[in-house]
Amino acid sequence: MLPLLKFTADGEIHTFRDAVDSLANEFNLTEEERKQLLPSGQQGVFHNRVGWARTFMKKAGLLDSPKRAMIRITDRGREVLKHNPPEIDADFLKQNPEFMEFLSLKHEREETIPTRVSVSESSQTPEELLEYSYSKIREDLANNLLAKVKECDPSFFEHLVIDLRLAMGYGGSRAEAGKGDREVWRRGHRRNH
Repeated sequence: MLPLLKFTADGEIHTFRDAVDSLANEFNLTEEERKQLLPSGQQGVFHNRVGWARTFMKKAGLLDSPKRAMIRITDRGREVLKHNPPEIDADFLKQNPEFMEFLSLKHEREETIPTRVSVSESSQTPEELLEYSYSKIREDLANNLLAKVKECDPSFFEHLVIDLRLAMGYGGSRAEAGKGDREVWRRGHRRNH
């Protein structure tokens, strides 16, 4: 957050894109690091993190957005820079009542969705936490489904394969799809014996 606040120290209105590019240069990010995407593939990791830094500092009153996708330092932000803090993080921002209000509203919304780690306790952004949780749920679901399928008898598995092939658009009807599978199996079985 501190490098983003320093980027705006000139008091000018800056585009968010310029801020992201400038910070990527300041951190000497490689092209690969700049292009690294969140698990969803929808947004860059670095872009997302700078976005959350902007959001948190806006909620704390250190930055404002005079127009969409634009940022500018506020008087409070200039005051913070005068004290030359070694870093700005969520704990630092808690000095501001507006940020505490933002956290309490956020906390109220989070109570309806069970989570293991809050944003202030993690180095990940909310999107990263959500995508990690989503990936974990999908992985658990796939593992549970596979375990259930393995428990079933071979005829169930054969029907499952036929249903999947039909759902994917292979084969005309259930009878034709099943017949094709059995004939392929018979030909392979004859060759092997």
